[in-house]
Amino acid sequence: MKSLTRRIALPILFPIACALGSAVFIISNSRADTNISTTVKKKIVFVAGKPSHAPGQHEHRAGCKLLAEQLNRSGLPIEAVVTTDGWPEEPSVFNGASAVIIYADGGAGHPAMKQMAALKAMAAAGVGIGCIHYAVEVPKGEPGNSFLDLIGGYFETDWSVNPHWDASFKIPKHEITRGIKDFQIRDEWYYHMRFRENMQGVTPILSDLPPPASLTRKDGPHEGNPAVRAAVLDRKEPQHVMWAYERPAELGGGRAFGFTGGHFHKNWQHDDHRRIVLNAAAWIANLEIPEAGLVSKTPTDEEMNANLDPK
Repeated sequence: MKSLTRRIALPILFPIACALGSAVFIISNSRADTNISTTVKKKIVFVAGKPSHAPGQHEHRAGCKLLAEQLNRSGLPIEAVVTTDGWPEEPSVFNGASAVIIYADGGAGHPAMKQMAALKAMAAAGVGIGCIHYAVEVPKGEPGNSFLDLIGGYFETDWSVNPHWDASFKIPKHEITRGIKDFQIRDEWYYHMRFRENMQGVTPILSDLPPPASLTRKDGPHEGNPAVRAAVLDRKEPQHVMWAYERPAELGGGRAFGFTGGHFHKNWQHDDHRRIVLNAAAWIANLEIPEAGLVSKTPTDEEMNANLDPK
């Protein structure tokens, strides 16, 4: 009788044991995956442009390496890497990237001009995109329209302007502005940017009313035009020189930012100027920004002078 019971019980118990084992395996794997996911680093790729301008200006390589090092030392799960001399020849550097940040000369020579399809594919996959200083400018038309979808706005010739002026910023509430205080700084702050219609998805981050002295140049593709004079001199409309953008779902649903400062390399030593860009870099990589903002020590003179282009 015992033998018969044993023969009946084993076929029943064996599948139950297997099912329980499978459940334990799935739960264990799920927990392991969760633990792994919390420690996997977000990859942020900086695309640094070629040497440009006078010493201390448009220091794309030095600026990108400085920002990347600061991100890697921030304590957040970030792996920031830098490619130099424009768009990388080896596209594998973008594998697994959560965000791509371009700091380079723009216009017709923008590194993304011949890579717009690749950039759109990244955006469609939810990759964050950031552009610093001249990299916010591409030719109007198809490139400009693409940038409206990719980063929410861009520098449009004969509409936007690029004067040097002292901007004074009152900091609004946003994840990117956590830990940032009101600050004032002189730079080549581009303004009167072309944004998406009705600012769809666009949130101003740094804004100020430029002084009349910033529009003393004659009209030109970068210098001035009737529209910007009416906006600033007549209507006195504050101008947005940094913005955050959340792409609509049909465009990939990722995040982006545009930052028109960054002309002078020395400004990266200014804590609020530097840290707001670091916050933005982490934000477009879909990281939670600490309430006090990213940890970032003021770079030493030695760190500031590292990686400068020979000019």
